[in-house]
Amino acid sequence: MSDATGQDAITAYLDQLDAQRLAVFAALDGLREDRIWQRPAPREWCTGEILSHTVRFFNSFLPFLQLYWRLCGWYGRSRRGHPYPVEIENVYQRPNFPMWTGFLWTPRHNPKKPVPLAVLREEVESTHHRVQSFYTGKDTDVLGNIYAYDPAVGVVNLITALKVGVDHDQLHYDDVIDMAASSS
Repeated sequence: MSDATGQDAITAYLDQLDAQRLAVFAALDGLREDRIWQRPAPREWCTGEILSHTVRFFNSFLPFLQLYWRLCGWYGRSRRGHPYPVEIENVYQRPNFPMWTGFLWTPRHNPKKPVPLAVLREEVESTHHRVQSFYTGKDTDVLGNIYAYDPAVGVVNLITALKVGVDHDQLHYDDVIDMAASSS
């Protein structure tokens, strides 16, 4: 696979991450601060918890990407000329995907420990910036040839892993946008 194809995929995924973030916070513009901490039903996360969860997910996910880059970079470089996938289906749409695993990334903020929406926005932006920084300037043919296994997702390389993270955010941002629309 050519470097341009891998780079195009990474650019597209990072652009999608930015667009999703902008869309979710645009949907929250004008929403009263107290509304983001109101749970829609017992045992369901509120808007603030969902946003906090997405931050926790990427903050736990990114160190693994960095570790794989450091430990397995030699392998990716040795396979630089081999083809690799840059796309993966949205694993969250699989009928058997274990959607109950969110407890692994419990929100840092919740109705008992709320923070202003501006703090949540800064945390999401900062996390996305760290993800972008990780991918910027890296040889995509190396990223594409470093593989990892996740029991729920399956085999991913460091490019398709980014797509899984983007899809994870979108899954939750769709909920936040729906919740914001119903609160208006």
